[in-house]
Amino acid sequence: MSSDKAEHSIAFAGIPGANADLVCRVHYPYLDPVAVPEFEDVFEAVERGDVKYGLIPIENSQAGRVAEIHSLLPGTRLHIIAEHWHRIEHQLFGIKGAELKDLHEVYSHTQALMQSRKQIRKLGLEARMHPDTAMAGRDVAEWADKSKGAICSELAGKLYGLDLLKRNVEDDETNHTLFVTISREPVDVAPETEYVLTSLIFTARSIPASLYKCLSGFATNGVNIIKLESYLVKSLRGAAQFFITFEGNPSEKRVQLALEELGFFSQKTQILGVYPADIKRYQ
Repeated sequence: MSSDKAEHSIAFAGIPGANADLVCRVHYPYLDPVAVPEFEDVFEAVERGDVKYGLIPIENSQAGRVAEIHSLLPGTRLHIIAEHWHRIEHQLFGIKGAELKDLHEVYSHTQALMQSRKQIRKLGLEARMHPDTAMAGRDVAEWADKSKGAICSELAGKLYGLDLLKRNVEDDETNHTLFVTISREPVDVAPETEYVLTSLIFTARSIPASLYKCLSGFATNGVNIIKLESYLVKSLRGAAQFFITFEGNPSEKRVQLALEELGFFSQKTQILGVYPADIKRYQ
């Protein structure tokens, strides 16, 4: 890919029509979305300079966290520069000319099937697992069988020439996925930005109440922690590493004091990004 084209590109994992593709098009309409097979390929594409940015899902309100972000991002020199809350909407599609009464089977990713199970049962359809929602749409279009439908995004349905048979078949309208944008360069957050987040990882020292001591500085300095997760790293021989996101900028005195206390009781800290929060987080 030419350097000029790379400067105007953003990578996501999956195929065209995936929810990540939709998020890229909504939030970065001036960039060309580039589909790559896996999350790791997104990181590598950004690191090599094949694309300017990458988009990665890190958490779903129903399915939980996407573990790859915790293992891949710390091993790179990349930075989180933005977050995007995306409402997950599942649409039921069939091939051209198909009607609801024609369907007997519906294909989609296991999570989409689980999140639409009441509607699937109500329609009397057999759920069939597929590797990805967008792939389900693509393959149903290729099979050209009126008895087979797909649950996928509206974008996937349009891209693969399917007919919309039923809109919003998800059982819970509060289903959201949190995506983050990654880049080789950190973002310069303006001081007047109202909502700023900082994400980092740290490893607590092996002493009694170490986690409590690591976090106490956030409480005493009025820094609000909005995410805290632990996960094991093989190289640490059973010691837990923590992923934390809090409100505030390291340029602020109160945040500096909290991070200073964290440093006393942790073996290692690594800031993964300082970036504007998505306003949807507070609405």
